[in-house]
Amino acid sequence: MLKKNIETFLGCDKEFEEAKIVLFGAPFDSTTSYRPGTRFASRTMRAESYGLETYSPYLDLDLEDAAVFDGGDLELPFGSVENALEDIEEFTQKIIDCDKLPLMIGGEHLVTLGAVRAVAAKYPDLHIVHFDAHADLRDDYLGAKLSHATVLHRVWNIVGDNKIFQFGIRSGDKSEFVWGKDHVKTQRFNFNNLKETVMALKGKPVYFTVDLDVLDAAVFPGTGTPEAGGVSFDELRCAMKLVAENCNIVGTDMVELSPPYDQSGISTATALKLLREYLLALDYNINNK
Repeated sequence: MLKKNIETFLGCDKEFEEAKIVLFGAPFDSTTSYRPGTRFASRTMRAESYGLETYSPYLDLDLEDAAVFDGGDLELPFGSVENALEDIEEFTQKIIDCDKLPLMIGGEHLVTLGAVRAVAAKYPDLHIVHFDAHADLRDDYLGAKLSHATVLHRVWNIVGDNKIFQFGIRSGDKSEFVWGKDHVKTQRFNFNNLKETVMALKGKPVYFTVDLDVLDAAVFPGTGTPEAGGVSFDELRCAMKLVAENCNIVGTDMVELSPPYDQSGISTATALKLLREYLLALDYNINNK
């Protein structure tokens, strides 16, 4: 059993025993290749969440009625990437052992690997739905196998061929796209074919990872590696809702908000609204399976 965090995300204040979704932060950005700062995302999102309403006019649902527990932020070692991943894996394992859904807030995208390790151990036929601006398929980055630029390649090492479905990808080394053609399914630039993908994944265990830099940098400048030309807020909101409604999500995360790079707070506010909508869609569908 986990103890409730003192400061929780808005409306995510249920007791562990009654919760069906467990939210937690992974404040880690030691392999960030351009602009660090994502370690501050979960802490900032908690503090700023009280500027948001718990009620969603989009869904006519309220976080006050959702069964979400906030487990706080992990205390991760910045001196060891592998130790940090092991801590994330162990915490995720505790959540899924209690038959609850882990929802991790990063942190850089490498944190996904720790959670996927735990989820894949329970669900060997795990599939990945991945929203991102970047392919993240390098086998190494500057000689390092563990990097936010290699995370989906490391995930592929676990799940194997044709189980990773990428959407919104608009950046990467040419070698990533060449390699990816034989090993993953990539939809460049947008969410075309997303509906067909989630329908094909019906009943299969899915880990859903959302790198917020899939958003256009004009909408979401507060990220470590901004890329122009991404999707709009509403396109991402609707796409996340579609996945939540139709996939058997057994683990999930939202990563790469970097609050220091948007002093206006708009990027944090955008992330929070997406998180609210996603939590409500997940909770509704868990309760109505």
